[in-house]
Order: sequence, then structure tokens, then C-alpha cells
Amino acid sequence: MIATIINALAVLIGSFIGLFLKGKIHDKYETTVFNALGIFTLFIGISMAQNECNPLYMVLSLVIGGLLGTYLKIEDRILGFGGWMKTKLPGSMGQGQFAEGFLDATVLFCVGAMTIVGSFKAGIDKDYQLLYLKSVMDGSVAILLTAVMGWGVAFSAVSILIIQGALTLASGTVSPYVDQPMIDAVSAVGGLLIIMIGINLLKLKKIQTANFTPALILIILFQLANPWLARFTE
Repeated sequence: MIATIINALAVLIGSFIGLFLKGKIHDKYETTVFNALGIFTLFIGISMAQNECNPLYMVLSLVIGGLLGTYLKIEDRILGFGGWMKTKLPGSMGQGQFAEGFLDATVLFCVGAMTIVGSFKAGIDKDYQLLYLKSVMDGSVAILLTAVMGWGVAFSAVSILIIQGALTLASGTVSPYVDQPMIDAVSAVGGLLIIMIGINLLKLKKIQTANFTPALILIILFQLANPWLARFTE
């Protein structure tokens, strides 16, 4: 868990630096930061989406997951939770795009091969190098993301502790079921979600990214059922 704790601390430190910069960035420069973050996020998402994965499984996961998430109103519930949190936070902590920052940062920091592989290496082999590298990357992105979106980004450190920590602790139990194709598939679908965040940051279109998060569970189910499903696609 030590590497996960360091990862969460890196995001917190990056967020505090970003908060220091937030009030000092002129509106026109804030737009530049948003554009830079949007392009960078698209780049990360496209890179991840190119991982090897059955295209049929990807599109089915995304469509069914999106419909399920829309039905469950996942994004609305997160935004509602963010609105509730704003009323509980003192002073300026509740200002800005709290829920959006929390959501976007959680997806960016917790979805991807580095999270899965790094957690498994830490839990099974006690190899923390990948998560240390991820900590540096996440902390750097947190600076820029917090500078434009506020305190919500800092709270994504809790998501890192819960999600990444759970993967690390469960690594010994679930590792027999997680092979490279599974990691690639989850990363590919995660990349599509990150592309959605990039589109939102660039303000090209408003996509309710959280409503598509069930796709991550569905792609795992498709991969587990692949030996049986492959009989019908041969």
C-alpha cells in the first residue's frame, strides 16, 4: 500500500500547488491551460484505446454501459454529491467545478494499465517502481487540473486510495483471472472514457462520462466469457 499512499499524496501536493496558482491565472490563460489539458488528455486516451481488444466487445461495452449508466443517472448522482459536498466545505473549498474536477481526475488517475499493472506488481512482487512513476505523472497533471477546476481534483486522492489500494490488496486473489488481454481490454475501454474527458475539456461537446463507467465492468465480463463467445465468432 505504500506506493498507493505516495500516489495519493502526490496528487494532494500537486492539487495544493494548483490551488495556489488558481487565483493567479488570468481568464485568457485559463483557456490555454484547458486546451493544453484537453489535447494531452486526448493523446493519453487515444494511446490507451489502441490497446489490443475485440472491437465488438468494446462497442457493446460502451453502448450497453452508457445506457445502463444513463438509466442509473450515475453522472447526475455524482454531480449531486458534489453539490452536497460544496455545502459542507468551508470558504473557497466549495468553489469552482468541484464535482467535475473530482470525476475527471478520478477517471484519469484510476483507469489505465499503469493502475492495474502497477497495483499487481506492488501487491504480488513488492515492485513499486511503476506506481512511483505514475505518482510523478499524476501529481504533475493534478497541478494543471486543479488550477482550472478547483478542490474536486484533490479529493480524487481518496479514489486512488480506495481503487488502487483495493487492487493492490486483492492482487493475490484476482491475479489468476487477470491476464494481459484483460489488462489491454480494460485499458482500451478506459482510453475511450478518457477521450470523452478530453472532448469535454476542449468544450467540443458535453459528454456525461460517468454514465459510461459501467463499460469497464462489462468489458471484464466479455473478456471472461471470451472462450465461450469465441465459438460463435469463429
